Amino acid sequence: MTHPVSLSRAIARGFAMKCPNCGRGHLFRSFLKVADRCEACGEDYTHQRADDFPAYLVIVVVGHIVVPALLAMEIAYAPPAWVQLAIWLPVTLFAALGLLQPTKGAIVALQWATGMHGFADAKHRRDAACGVNPTADHAVV
Repeated sequence: MTHPVSLSRAIARGFAMKCPNCGRGHLFRSFLKVADRCEACGEDYTHQRADDFPAYLVIVVVGHIVVPALLAMEIAYAPPAWVQLAIWLPVTLFAALGLLQPTKGAIVALQWATGMHGFADAKHRRDAACGVNPTADHAVV
């Protein structure tokens, strides 16, 4: 019997751009193209539907870092506009590009771990292989 992969471990593996199932295979075949399946364990990723959600998350995170920093610099030093642009445009660009692929990996891993979209059958198979009763995970209200 195998041990189930926890949600946090799956998301961490996805953020590291690795297979959420085994942690060894690459999740991406190119910058933002998710591989069809893991080259190490064969897990199928064709069901993922990350769409624009990773981009929205990156915009929120980068915006909440860059805008306060820009405003703090403006209040403290009042540099010319060209200095602000020279600093914050590259910071914004590199932060957004640096976070986009890991964030998409985390979203794909979240979908995989929770059985969203077409991942439901794979989740049921994983749960059965681990001896997890899927009905025991839900509290009765």
